[in-house]
Amino acid sequence: MNADNKMANAPGSRILNEWMAERQANKTANIHNAGNGVTMVQSSDPRVLDLFSVSPAAAGVHVTPESAQRVSAVFACVGLISGGISTLPIRLYKGRKGNRREVEDEKIDSILNTEPCAAWTAASHWAKTLQYVLLRGDSFSLIKRTALGLPKEIIPLPWDAVVADRQSLSIDSRNMYSVNDGYNIRGYDQDDILHFPGYGFNGLRSMSVISWGAKQAAGNAIAMDEFSGRFFADGAHHSVILKTPKKMSDEQITSLQTAYTNKYSGLRNAHRIPLVLTEGMEPSDVGMSVKDSQLLDARNFQVRDIARAFQVPPHMIGDSTGNTAWGTGLESFGKAFVMYTLNTHLVRNEQEIKRKLFMGTGIHPEFDREALAQADLKALSDYYRAALGGPGTGKGWMTPNEVRERQYLPAMEGEDKLFTPEQKTKGSKE
Repeated sequence: MNADNKMANAPGSRILNEWMAERQANKTANIHNAGNGVTMVQSSDPRVLDLFSVSPAAAGVHVTPESAQRVSAVFACVGLISGGISTLPIRLYKGRKGNRREVEDEKIDSILNTEPCAAWTAASHWAKTLQYVLLRGDSFSLIKRTALGLPKEIIPLPWDAVVADRQSLSIDSRNMYSVNDGYNIRGYDQDDILHFPGYGFNGLRSMSVISWGAKQAAGNAIAMDEFSGRFFADGAHHSVILKTPKKMSDEQITSLQTAYTNKYSGLRNAHRIPLVLTEGMEPSDVGMSVKDSQLLDARNFQVRDIARAFQVPPHMIGDSTGNTAWGTGLESFGKAFVMYTLNTHLVRNEQEIKRKLFMGTGIHPEFDREALAQADLKALSDYYRAALGGPGTGKGWMTPNEVRERQYLPAMEGEDKLFTPEQKTKGSKE
């Protein structure tokens, strides 16, 4: 045995220790295909679990994007954010603010706002995009182009079918993406993949809300939901105590407990059979214990904790236990939600769409944030009144025909001029 082999086999050898640790980590994982595109992972190695977005929580349950959505607070937060963004149309503008005009391109408008590909609607595409971003950190869509390089389709990709990597170790390296379509693995340049990142993007992947901000909260909520379900399913919890003045043997106690459970436990037997007691036995009710009330308080806290991780106001997902400093009325809630929650996702998406579809064209894609105000007619009318200008509001920044266009109304002749106080003064003198 030469000197190198002796060093490699020494108890303190770093190379040997790392190799054995790697072998042991591989042995702890059992990964197999369960069919229908489902991959089953059985492992105790946190590195393997993180690779498949399986995060063990302190509550003793494994939190996955699928299991987390069984928590109503998580489902509501994801639905609120993804649903809100999926309803916003994307407008195309050329030029900078103050001197820009809306661009009409029927093909691109259809891809972005109606049908990105044959199997998807635009609303479903954007909702799925945000669902992946919130639950897994990133979302990917494939851009299929014509022979001239123009986009003709945008195809949403499953999160676990895409591997992002760098073309080289250089700090200015471009990204490349390997996509598994179930039959083959194809490589794509970054210009052909819409990569919508979430918070904490490192150039390849982002941090998912479930794996980081809401892992423990979601795990606690899952554990408490399971405990509560079993608690009410059994139905024979210690809400009733049976007291007797006589001494009972262990066999008699076991027999009584079994008979009581068989007759009165579970939702099916609740209030169905009257309770008959003999031998001087008396029932005694037990009210809600301190532990039960603490469970209710903890479940309420988990709702607020999960909402905090998703940056969603708790009252917008049905929690009414606390007050909000966001003002009152639908207008205040909507503005704050768009400003502090939706806008971070919208800006990331707009920048990715621009650099992959419109770079060098001078076209700027924008989600129409004003569409969320359509439900609040008073706020919408106040906005348009200020936009048109007039006494008390000053100079207008929208013409009547621009307002009519936003409301899907036909243009009117002579209504393409902005209102200015100077014009109004001259008209009154004449």
